[in-house]
Amino acid sequence: QIQLPADLTKMHLTENPHPQVTHVPSSQSGCSIASDSGSSSLSDIYQATESEMGDVDLTGLPEAPVDSEDEEEEEDEDIDRTSDPLLGRDVVRECLEKEPADKTDDDIEQLLEFMHQLPAFANMTMSVRRELCSVMIFEVVEQAGAIILEDGQELDSWYVILNGTVEISYPDGKSESLCMGNSFGITPSLDKQYMTGVVRTKVDDCQFVCIAQQDYWRILNHVEKNTHKVEEEGEIVMVKEHRELDRSGTRKGHIVIKATPERLIMHLIEEHSIVDPTYIEDFLLTYRTFLTSPLEVGNKLLEWFTVDSLRDKVTRVVLLWVNNHFNDFEGDPAMTRFLEEFEKNLEDTKMKGHLRLLNIACAAKAKWRQITLQKPSRDSPLFFSLLGGSDKGFGIFVETVEMGSKAAEAGLKRGDQV
Repeated sequence: QIQLPADLTKMHLTENPHPQVTHVPSSQSGCSIASDSGSSSLSDIYQATESEMGDVDLTGLPEAPVDSEDEEEEEDEDIDRTSDPLLGRDVVRECLEKEPADKTDDDIEQLLEFMHQLPAFANMTMSVRRELCSVMIFEVVEQAGAIILEDGQELDSWYVILNGTVEISYPDGKSESLCMGNSFGITPSLDKQYMTGVVRTKVDDCQFVCIAQQDYWRILNHVEKNTHKVEEEGEIVMVKEHRELDRSGTRKGHIVIKATPERLIMHLIEEHSIVDPTYIEDFLLTYRTFLTSPLEVGNKLLEWFTVDSLRDKVTRVVLLWVNNHFNDFEGDPAMTRFLEEFEKNLEDTKMKGHLRLLNIACAAKAKWRQITLQKPSRDSPLFFSLLGGSDKGFGIFVETVEMGSKAAEAGLKRGDQV
């Protein structure tokens, strides 16, 4: 049985979520890694490096930080409250029934969580949705068959259906049914607009949110002031949106909302604002949708590693990548070679602390597998070499595998522990 790839220190990694900052002691590496993203990866690896317990498998520990009993009870209450869809809907309704001026930040966040699921809000940016949630008015029509808008009536609001169904009967005899998440009413303009057709409820208890024309126009037409466009050679390569996560003004900054693939890769090593702390994790989770190969990222990281000022940032990206998405390396020979080259770079630059973190992350994410190699005769070469054993004081590892050999074809890789 073989474990891929293993660390010679035989240490294992826990998977506790959401640490804040990780520091590697100067005696190990002379540097520190700050995990401002809230990811657990680096903190867990670091904790493993601090342990002197030898071959201890910590992966079975609970995946949440240990809190006090009071905090646990509060957490349980929060889970109960949000896991009950009916209760969650009641909370949303309470928020909706408040006057716009009375809505708190928490109320708006509750509404935002609910509204972003609706098709009417699908193509809007987060800040636009948030502003719409802060001004929306809640309306209920109890009876089926009630007319909401007459044909030719002047429009003054944009409506989104939260519950029930409405029917629009057009003058030419055609009709259209709209259900939860659909919208009708004005377009984002200050011009006078009139309804074409009759809008009436098809069922009892139809619920809507309404946004006044002035607010709707103001919010949708002032998006530009909240965006920052990055241009290169006359072309827009990235668009960032300014967001304020609360009304105190302390949590605000720009977040990337779209960019070219090349610019998204570049942003991995740029500074991330307080409102976009998990950019690296988000990129590593989603890059498959806009890149044809992970090597596009890997090759850039190797190139940036040669720049002293970028070395720590590049290493942090690779450590998060290995820890969160080890399958990207384990199942791809080209990415395995990338990892070996990156490991060699860490050795050459004497980044021993980071190298140890990388080895521990690989060991923790490794999976057991069985490989069968057939030799034509007893004297035939194996095409791989081993390192270790009881005389060395650690396990038996694959040190080298000849490229293109039967051993390589069978899936044997450098770093495998027998």
